[in-house]
Amino acid sequence: MLVDSHCHLDRINLKPYDGNLSAAIQSALDRGIEEMLCISISLENRADVLAIAESHANVFASTGVHPLDVQSGLATQDQLLEWIDHPKVVAVGETGLDYYYDTETKQLQQESFAIHLQAAGKKNIPVVVHTRSARQDTLDLIREHGNLESAGVLHCFTEDWDMASKALDLNYYVSISGIVTFKNASELRDVVKKLPLDRLLVETDSPYLAPEPYRGKKNEPKYVREVAEYIADLKGVSFETLAEVTTNNYRKLFWKTVA
Repeated sequence: MLVDSHCHLDRINLKPYDGNLSAAIQSALDRGIEEMLCISISLENRADVLAIAESHANVFASTGVHPLDVQSGLATQDQLLEWIDHPKVVAVGETGLDYYYDTETKQLQQESFAIHLQAAGKKNIPVVVHTRSARQDTLDLIREHGNLESAGVLHCFTEDWDMASKALDLNYYVSISGIVTFKNASELRDVVKKLPLDRLLVETDSPYLAPEPYRGKKNEPKYVREVAEYIADLKGVSFETLAEVTTNNYRKLFWKTVA
């Protein structure tokens, strides 16, 4: 029983599966990954993400615009409110702030993030947050515009414990990807050791960031098992416990998956 809480199924490498996405999904199911959350990043790919979720019982979707895609077009609050009502859309995002790759669109990113937070709050649905080199602004905007009851998750977390602890105080979850297995990720491993189990999620962020021993290859949902096994060892619990707890956390946060 394991869930990949963040993947981009519209972008994964399908060559090993002769171009068949269903075969790639089945490969994950065969390894005990019972469900996947396919993430929207732009107005352009929203329809593709939703189509994947609609055609696969084990896949749910999010809807939103990534901070590095804001120049291609913002979602309005009315659009988000309409899209959220789809039965397979369980989260808003991925949204957030990325000042590491783009500082010129700071204002636009902040505007987009606020719109996403407000729309999600009105529908009591969680937000999938991307944050990089924007710790204070991310937390400030969540406090100002977010619904702390429905909250959300800081996905593919790579920041420090101070930010993680403040996110926990805001009722947010923290999701860990294959980065935790990288040799140079000692600070992240320290954060993971401190994270309470009941606020932890696991993900691949595939096709990016494949965990060891697959680093350098295209990532896919079935490799979330390696992430979970590594974190279980890091936290001194069994894989079965880690899988059960993170799946229960996923169900609690993304409540529409069981609604």
